[in-house]
Amino acid sequence: MKILITGANGQLGSELKKQLACGYSEIGEIPQQLKGAQILATDVEELDITNQMQVMEFIKEQQPDVIISSAAFTNVDGCETNTDAAFRVNALGARNLAMAAQQVGAKLLHVSTDYVFSGAENGGIPLDEAMLPNPVSAYGRTKLLGEQYAMQFCSRTFIVRTAWLYSYTGKNFVFTMMNAGKKFGKLTVVNDQLGNPTNAVDLAHHLLKLAVTEEYGIYHCTNNGICSWYDFACEIIRLSGVDAEVSPCTSDEYAAKNPAAARRPAWSALDNRMLRCTVGDEMRDWKDALQTFFQNYRPE
Repeated sequence: MKILITGANGQLGSELKKQLACGYSEIGEIPQQLKGAQILATDVEELDITNQMQVMEFIKEQQPDVIISSAAFTNVDGCETNTDAAFRVNALGARNLAMAAQQVGAKLLHVSTDYVFSGAENGGIPLDEAMLPNPVSAYGRTKLLGEQYAMQFCSRTFIVRTAWLYSYTGKNFVFTMMNAGKKFGKLTVVNDQLGNPTNAVDLAHHLLKLAVTEEYGIYHCTNNGICSWYDFACEIIRLSGVDAEVSPCTSDEYAAKNPAAARRPAWSALDNRMLRCTVGDEMRDWKDALQTFFQNYRPE
């Protein structure tokens, strides 16, 4: 089997490469069919997903069986100020990969986000895949269009929405809190935006589980349990041993100090219903996954 990974140098791409190379994750073994698979790990230097002709030619030449699309413009605030770039990567990039996947008969696993929701959809109930999206930011709007393009142009598509992703590599909230805590000794974090922290190990493991099936459709894939960014930060500081004080603030207070920041969903907790009903939900509780992260993390 041949697997193409886009965004292979990012948080998720790096974890996918690791699991495919060793055959297992912290959760367990990857599917037997994927062991020994040929991995085509690409980032923008090898494959510019915004270039339709390049994507079509590359995929036609390589003939992958599975395409895992983890490349994205994920700078939420940057999407607001550079909407064309966000559109090219998050929407057109998804379209180009979907059209090429359909051409060669490949499965497409397209990674999306909780930001396709507004955060005001319901009264505190986790959002399952039947909930209609209503994004409030450029990032969310372009990612939603990417979802729609992927499903429109490839009949073998998995849309996998995740949230609050962190990993052993790259930039993420965990490292941001640790570094800021060491530098300043005090942190102020919003406590009225709730969702699901997600370890890239768990997400990658489930993407690989899906890749060997034909259970196409929309999935939510986050660690289980709900918390605020403030709760998440407190747990990061506690487990890391960083000597810092964490204080809560409201979204309005944060926005007053950061007027250029994009709107974030107040409630984007996701329910992994589709996983439970198909391949099984082995996503860990978010506190357990974070604790294991710090047990295994080795600073460079």
